[in-house]
Amino acid sequence: MRASAPPITGVLETSIYVDDVARAAAFYEGVLGLSRLIGDDRLVALNAGPASVLLIFRRGATSADIHLPGGTIPAHDGSGPYHFALRVPAGSLGDWRRHLVGKGVPITAEMAWPQGGHSIYLNDPDGHVVELATPGIWSNDS
Repeated sequence: MRASAPPITGVLETSIYVDDVARAAAFYEGVLGLSRLIGDDRLVALNAGPASVLLIFRRGATSADIHLPGGTIPAHDGSGPYHFALRVPAGSLGDWRRHLVGKGVPITAEMAWPQGGHSIYLNDPDGHVVELATPGIWSNDS
């Protein structure tokens, strides 16, 4: 008999890998308004909302384990355009459209979801697909 897994309470971190950390951080801070938690030339961690962090790693800079006084962070890396969604309040997509136009960032797609949520999509400087999504996309996101 299989035992139930302990509960998961959310996704704490999402990572993307970029060629230029400073350029990517400038985009996420300057265009999307995320605030920096920590940063250096290898990694920037941004506050992506309550209990959520967007990690920006320099591509190839984490391909070996990192040993710190508290333990070891296993090697990781990635390539290609990633996709992730940032939650935005219901009714805010009009404000986001105007904001992105003012920043010169094109919206690449839009979606009205069957459960009532709406999304707009844009690309960051490394080609990652960023979705700005209102509640109502998934049955568990109300």
